Amino acid sequence: MKPYGSQLNLKKKVSYESKKKSEKISIINNKLIHQIFDTINISLLVLIFTLFFLSFNSQKKWSNTYKNLSKTRAINNNLIDYISKIEEFYISELESFNTYRKTKPEDLIYLEKLPEKKESLFKKNLSSFIEGFTDSKYQRGY
Repeated sequence: MKPYGSQLNLKKKVSYESKKKSEKISIINNKLIHQIFDTINISLLVLIFTLFFLSFNSQKKWSNTYKNLSKTRAINNNLIDYISKIEEFYISELESFNTYRKTKPEDLIYLEKLPEKKESLFKKNLSSFIEGFTDSKYQRGY
């Protein structure tokens, strides 16, 4: 019965050695799995922070765009108000043309024409010659 007992002992040794090897393999596998998960976690964190900053930047740009659009809309609303006021003014002016009374010949005031003074040609030329001397039109050259 000793061989049976030694056989049991042998099985225990083999199982102990295989247990050791399997523990080493499992420790190596566990380390490898942990490294894989660590790299995945780090890459996910980097991706999350990158997307966060990109979205923050795009949100800033969208805020600026929205602010510019709201300013443009306010300006357009003011222009529409001005245009409507101008239209009302022109419409009232066009309507006022019908309210003015058209004149008739009886309403006009006629002025009599004043008779023209007739001057002689000599007097006209003499007066222009004297005016020329006073304006220094006829000066002696150097």
